[in-house]
Amino acid sequence: MSVSIKDIARLSGVSTATVSRTLSHPDRVSEDTRAQVMTVVATLGYNVNSAARSLRRQRSDSVLAIVPDLGNPFFSAILAGMEEALHAAGIDLLIRDSRQAGNSGEVMLNHLRQGRVDGLICLDGALPEATRRALAAPDVARRVVFCCEWLSGDDGALFPSVRSDNQTGAKLAIDALVGLGHRNIAFLAGPPSNVLSQERRIGTVAALAAHGLELSQTCGGGQDFGLQAGYEAADWLVGLEPRPTAVLCVSDQMAMGLIAGLNDLGVSVPQDISVIGFDDIVTAAYFRPALTTVRQNRVEIGRRAAELLMIQVREGAEPPEVPVVVSVPVELIMRSTIGPAPKV
Repeated sequence: MSVSIKDIARLSGVSTATVSRTLSHPDRVSEDTRAQVMTVVATLGYNVNSAARSLRRQRSDSVLAIVPDLGNPFFSAILAGMEEALHAAGIDLLIRDSRQAGNSGEVMLNHLRQGRVDGLICLDGALPEATRRALAAPDVARRVVFCCEWLSGDDGALFPSVRSDNQTGAKLAIDALVGLGHRNIAFLAGPPSNVLSQERRIGTVAALAAHGLELSQTCGGGQDFGLQAGYEAADWLVGLEPRPTAVLCVSDQMAMGLIAGLNDLGVSVPQDISVIGFDDIVTAAYFRPALTTVRQNRVEIGRRAAELLMIQVREGAEPPEVPVVVSVPVELIMRSTIGPAPKV
C-alpha cells in the first residue's frame, strides 16, 4: 500500500509541513517531534525519494570534505563526526584529498558550481593562492566552512570555521611541564606557514612568559606533521647545548617519531627528556611509552563543522556579517612520556 506524507502527518499528530521539514531538515524540528515522526515513518515503511526531492529543491543533498592527507589517521575521527551530523539530516558526505593528483582547487570548486554538492568543508589551510581567490567569490564563500585548519591572514576572516582551542592546549602542556620542574623547554613545530604550528607556538610562548620563562628552542619540523619529521628532529634536539629537558610537539605523530629517534640515540623518555604531543590520535595510548598529549575532540569538531555548514546553505539563509568561529575545548591527557626534570 502506498504511504503518503499525509498518512504520516495524521498518525504523528502533526502537520504535513512538519513531516516534510522533519524529513528534509531534521535539525529544524525539536528532538521529540523528530522522534515522533520518524517512529511513524519506520512503522509504515515510508521511503523518501531523495533524488526527486533534490531535483525539486535544486539541491544535491551532498557535501564535499577537502582533506589534505587521507593517509593521516588524525582526520578519521573528524570525518566520522561530519558523517554523523550529515547522515542525520539525510545528506551524503563526499571526500577528496587535496594533495592528490587530479584534485586541484578548480576540480573541487566545480563540484560546488555545477551543483554536485551543496557546500564544502575544508580541512586544508594551505590552499594555493588561486584556490583561495576562487573560494572568496561571493557565490562560493557562503557555502564554505573551514574545519580544524583555516586560512591565514585576511582570507581567513571571510569564512566560518571550527577549530580546537590551540593556544589553551599549549598552555595546559606548558603548565604541566613547569609544574614538574622543567625550565628549559623546546617546541617542535610543523611547517612554519601552517596556522596550527603558528597558533600552538603562540600559546607556548605566552604560557612560558606567564611563568617568567622563555622558549628554549624551536625546530621547524620539515614539510609536514609526520613521523619522519619528528624522527629527524631527534638529532637537532640532542645537539642543543644546553639540551632541553622537555619538548612540546605540534602533533602526536611528530612526538612519536621524535621519541623513536631519541631512543635510537640512547636518550630515554621521560627519564632524560619529557615529550608531549598534540591531538590524541588512537595510537597515542598504545605507543610505548604511552604518549602524554593534548586531546582534541575531533568528532565534535567534525560534527560542529557539518552543522555550521548546514546552517550556511539552508534555503533563504543570510550569511552573518562576521563569520562564526567555533572554538572547541581541549584537555591534557597524562600518560607516561613526561616526568620530573632531570637533576643537573
